[in-house]
Amino acid sequence: MPRTIGIIAGNGVYPETFIAAARQHAPGTRLVVAAFDNETKPELGGLADAIEWLRVGQLGKLLKYFRKEGVREAVMVGQIAPKNLFDLRPDLRTLMLLARLKERNAETLFGGIAEELAKDGITLLPATTFLEDLLPGPGHVCGPPFSKRQLADAAFGFRIAKATSALDIGQTVVVRHGTVLAVEAFEGTNACIRRGGELGHGKDVLLVKVSKPKQDFRFDVPVIGQHTLDACAAAGVCGIAIEAGKTLMLEKAAIVRLCETHKIGVHAVA
Repeated sequence: MPRTIGIIAGNGVYPETFIAAARQHAPGTRLVVAAFDNETKPELGGLADAIEWLRVGQLGKLLKYFRKEGVREAVMVGQIAPKNLFDLRPDLRTLMLLARLKERNAETLFGGIAEELAKDGITLLPATTFLEDLLPGPGHVCGPPFSKRQLADAAFGFRIAKATSALDIGQTVVVRHGTVLAVEAFEGTNACIRRGGELGHGKDVLLVKVSKPKQDFRFDVPVIGQHTLDACAAAGVCGIAIEAGKTLMLEKAAIVRLCETHKIGVHAVA
């Protein structure tokens, strides 16, 4: 039997990026997609070897589908909207999982799903599998290089974002001249960017995005993409600081183009 990877596919371009990378780095591997109503792109069906559509919360159906397809490895790629994670219509397998959780947040839910996959003999791979070339190393990445002021703000924001992420508040902050303008929470990165841009009046505003301490890269990877750049451009953000080696740059060519167009620098902090 060929190697078969089950793809638990959320929204955005992450799933199709993973499929393209898997085709390149592991030719001959069967890629079967578990897709979610109102989340996953319908076009993904044309890229995969098999696809099954589910509601968020149908864990039993997902596991049955993976068993039928001979899946022994799986990967979680693409976000599920937070509102859907907390508006579950759970099946019996999901109810049993939820009953064991003392806290119900994205990390505990996905961690619980990883445990359920393991019970069925399925190993959950890091979400960066085949995508290592999209994890920038330290230093200037693209767009205008950071000034000394921006580098100082990046270091400041890095410390703050590490502290908030350790408390499971959020992994993104918006700063300006040593002041925190906005902290990401349940509303998501783009809403945080808009609020920070408004409070900073679109001048010398910096976005900082990091991984959590003890980040589980099987299901929770910091990501920037074209939508991030669009939100930054609209809010007047002039720079993006990411954590080196731990932040995925999806749609890399589009990011580089938009950074040049809008004069937004991207710098990776070690």
